[in-house]
Amino acid sequence: MVKIKKEGIILEASKLDFENQAVLNPATIKVGNTVHMFYRAVHEGNLSSIGYAQLEGPLKVVKKAKSPVLKPKFPYEIHGTEDPRIVKIGNTYYMTYMAYDNKNVSTAYAISKDLKKFTKKGEISSFLSYAEIKKYFKKLDMPEEYFNFDLYNKSEKDTADTVYVWGKDAVLFPKKINGKYAMLHRVLPNIHIAYFDDFKDLTHEYWEDHFKHLKDFIVIDKKHWFESRALGAGAPPIETKKGWLMIYHAIENSSEGRIYRAGAALLDKNDPTKVIGRLKNPLFSPKEEWELKGDVDNVVFPSGTAVFGSKLYIYYGAADKRIAAVSLNINELLDELIKKGNK
Repeated sequence: MVKIKKEGIILEASKLDFENQAVLNPATIKVGNTVHMFYRAVHEGNLSSIGYAQLEGPLKVVKKAKSPVLKPKFPYEIHGTEDPRIVKIGNTYYMTYMAYDNKNVSTAYAISKDLKKFTKKGEISSFLSYAEIKKYFKKLDMPEEYFNFDLYNKSEKDTADTVYVWGKDAVLFPKKINGKYAMLHRVLPNIHIAYFDDFKDLTHEYWEDHFKHLKDFIVIDKKHWFESRALGAGAPPIETKKGWLMIYHAIENSSEGRIYRAGAALLDKNDPTKVIGRLKNPLFSPKEEWELKGDVDNVVFPSGTAVFGSKLYIYYGAADKRIAAVSLNINELLDELIKKGNK
């Protein structure tokens, strides 16, 4: 098995107004020896914005912004800009994030050339209701779990037409695949992939067609004991000689409630729906006090990575309260995934 080292807590909530409740679920990107970290910062009362910290090397915080890099501005994100992920494609940095309007969650994105100033580009979600897509799921004979999301997120005033497919866990690949942008996204309970030529193509009609063929775009489906409720994309996939290394989160429905763990899979470079190998047990789980107790107990939520030599650092939200990291040998992990695939 792969040896995991818990590196401990990297960031905690501070007295700064915008992050006085929690910091969690960071996006990271490495430039030279510096790790740029963009994280979800929660103001008391659960209003989220995106903060920034700079790490010298994998673990030492040397700079921290005193105000958010991105904060709610438009109606679709008025209750929170949450859970960012970041990649560089060409000369542009793309940050996807979850936009929360106090009812529905959509995917939005922003771009930057220098990691200092970001320009919001708007929503890129489907904006389809469950009433619309359930008919497609029925034709595709999708598993029962695909039909249940609106039951958990519908109030007495809602109808099937007013509950949308949430744009959760949208994560871009850091390069185009076969000439197209590639983006992981979740439709409960599984992880899917969407391909597109340009962000402006992500229209209602695009997503409607995508959902009509959703079965063709499943990347990871819930399969193992620790994935009994759902899966979601974690950090952006890492390109290796052996394939795309994917770190994801998995949710178990247990007698103690939901438990969030980290999983790992290796995907084909040219067709990420082909899984080369996948761990049958969690990569790591909530075991430390800072992972077991927080705003949401029993959570490790991986969302960023950095590679230093042969060491892979995974940054994660711990109990929805603070940011922590683990480290491991990336070659050990790749070998284990290939071994699992061969079996």
